[in-house]
Formats: sequence, C-alpha cells, structure tokens
Amino acid sequence: MKRGIIFLVLIVSLSAGCRKESGDYYMTNLLAAEYFNEIEAYCNAEVAQLWGKNLYGPIMIVNPSTREIYANMPDEEGLLKPRDGIYVGTFPRERIMSNSSPVVYGATMFGMVQMWSEKYESPYRIKSSAVHALFHCFQEGNSIDFRGYDTSHLKERTARMYVKLEWKALQRAIRTSGETRKQAIRDALIFRSARREMYPRYIEYENHFENYEGLTTFTYTLICNLTHDEYVRKLLNYYERVYGRMSYTLSWGFLSGALYGHLLYEADFDFTSLLEKDFDLGALTGERYEIDLPEISRDVAGSLAINYDIDAINREEQEKESIVMERLHRKVSKFVDKPVIFIDLESPYFSYEPEDMELADSLGIIYNTLRVTDNWGRISVDDGGCLVSPNLDFLRVPAKNIKIEKNHITGDGWHLVLNNSWELGTLNDNYIVKKLIP
Repeated sequence: MKRGIIFLVLIVSLSAGCRKESGDYYMTNLLAAEYFNEIEAYCNAEVAQLWGKNLYGPIMIVNPSTREIYANMPDEEGLLKPRDGIYVGTFPRERIMSNSSPVVYGATMFGMVQMWSEKYESPYRIKSSAVHALFHCFQEGNSIDFRGYDTSHLKERTARMYVKLEWKALQRAIRTSGETRKQAIRDALIFRSARREMYPRYIEYENHFENYEGLTTFTYTLICNLTHDEYVRKLLNYYERVYGRMSYTLSWGFLSGALYGHLLYEADFDFTSLLEKDFDLGALTGERYEIDLPEISRDVAGSLAINYDIDAINREEQEKESIVMERLHRKVSKFVDKPVIFIDLESPYFSYEPEDMELADSLGIIYNTLRVTDNWGRISVDDGGCLVSPNLDFLRVPAKNIKIEKNHITGDGWHLVLNNSWELGTLNDNYIVKKLIP
C-alpha cells in the first residue's frame, strides 16, 4: 500500500543489566519488566481513572534494528514466548513498525513503542509513549479513530497567526484562575472561531485531530507525572516546544487538544461523556466556563490580538517564512543536482517522525529521517534527508560520496541494503535500483 503512516513519533529507551549491542539499540528483559511495572502503577493511580476505565493493557517495546519484541502480556496465538517474567518474540520484517500506536499481533491489540538508541534514551519518553499507545488502544476499543485529517491550511500565515493567538490565550488561561482565566479562554475561543470563519472546510478535520491526538497528549502527560505541578510544567514545556516549530500541520492537534483537555479537567469535566465520535473541544470548554461568543468573531479578534503581542507574532511569521524558503531551496537543490539515486516504490512501508518532513512544492516531500522497507530491500536515512515523489512512485537520495560493497550501499547520511535479485545500476549521470534480469 503506497501510503505513509503519519504521526509515528519515535521513542527512546534505557538499559540495565547485560546489554545487547545492535546499532546502539538495546533492552533487557529485566529492564522491560521494570518499565511495565511502572507503567501499570501509573495506570492504577486515581488520577488515571478519568476515562472510567483502567488503561493498562498489552504493550510491546520493539527494537527497530533487530525487531525484537519485549511484551508485558502474551498474544492470543502464542507467538510470544515467556521469558524472565515478560514475553519475547520478533516483529515480522514485512510489517510496518509504528510508534505510540495500536498494532494487532497474534490476534491481540498491543500498544507499540519503538526504542531509540542509547544516545537519546529517556525513561519518561518511553513510559509516556507506552501510555500514549495504550490510550489509542482504548480509543479504538470505543470505535474512536480520527486518523486521516487535512490541516494543510495551517501552512498559511494567517491561519498560523490565529493559532498562535489562540495558544497564547490558552497559556494565559492555564497560568491564571477565576475571571482572568475565563477572559483568556474567551479570547482563545474568539481567535479559534475567527480562524474557522476563514477556513470552514477544515473545522471537522481540526476537531478530529484534537480529539484523537490532543486528548491522548493530555492523558499521558497527566498520568505520567507524579504531581499536579509537574504535570502542568510538562504541559507548558510542550507548549513552548511546539509553538517554536517551523510547521504546525502535523503537530497542531497534539498541543491544541491537550490545552483544552487540561482546562476541561480543571473544571471537573466528565471525560467519559466524550466516548463518541464527533465533538468540539473548544465548544465544550466554552460551555463549561459559561462563555458567550460574538456572532462574528473576526470583527472582535483584531482588537483582542493587541493584548497578545500580534506585532511580535507577525515578525515571527515573516522571519519563519524567510528561513523556511531558504532552507527548502538549499535542501531541494541536492536532490536535483546530479548524481542522485532513484528508487522505485512498489509496496513501501514507511517509518518517520511527523516533524521531520516538509513539502517541496511539486517535487514531493522531504523527509529529514526515514526508514523504508520495500521489495528491493530497505533504506535508512539518518541525516541529510530523502525526497519522496508526490504520488509515492519513487524516492531519491544524493549519491555524493557513495560507497558500494555488494548489496550494501552507503552515502552521506543513508544506508541502503538490497535484497537478492536487485542491483544498483547507472542511468545517465545518476543511479537507479533495478531488478536483475533472470
């Protein structure tokens, strides 16, 4: 199936005891068991019961290099084998490895977490990603699956400016209380409504994005922090990180839904009432705080924007556009200048981070890091990027400093391994992966 799987946010891991060296990825059975015990404790806490059900369930931590599985529970078909208090196995190479997402293995739905290498390990990230995945399992168990939304309007400066105004107001609401909080929430909802008056066809997509990923972010952040202050600090730190990103199209809903989720939680909202498909977190927040909005929000938003430093936001966006255009031109040039390697995509499986991609106009999408498995073999792009055509027909990587050792081909920042019956040939001044003629 020629489609990428969006929102595969990769995770990191710790080591303890004997270490398995494999491309700097490692895990031990004892360490995995420790993680599972801590994750279960998070899910058993009183604060974790806001959805009316304990979220703890089947989890698998997977080594992306060796595909080794460390699971907390067996699968129904007995593919996983008990060892040292956990269950182990190997994830099939023909299947895509997602992260923080549900995956069916052995007729059992698991929350999957991918390890990162030792260099980037973090116990909080691996545990919070497990809860992230468990909540998605909970959502799917309640027939809630909002994947496949379109937020391309967030590439436009006007939409981004309204998003920033809304977020600034929500941040003010989180940091305050009483009437000051209520006024900040009203401001946020006016900015939100003004944006939606301009981009009405994206309203349903926005709602779905917030509901699926934003409530998930809110839930795992709340559950995986031991104190309320620590939770709020983590949420606001996340706000700062996302606010400064170059693109919001793949990250907006994670943050926006989390901020509204927090304000609803502060108002003792019954989250079990959200176990249905269609709802608007902004509207629910307005109802909960008894906020009235103007009939046409754009008439009011302009004057309110002064209170949130609209001039600074405008300068940020101008500078950002300039940086993005310069960076994009620089990146695109290396995929156009010869030599490059062209690789046809037949039945590709993709794994990438959502913030590691950017549109390259009609040329396609540039992925800064990417893993692809296909009939010809696999390629890992760790640095320097990869350009995938708009219709997913082919990808290309720069062939500068290329080295060929039988079926192992490397270049600056990437490594290609070809299956038997495939080879690297030449095409004019470029290279092409092709099938050997019998």
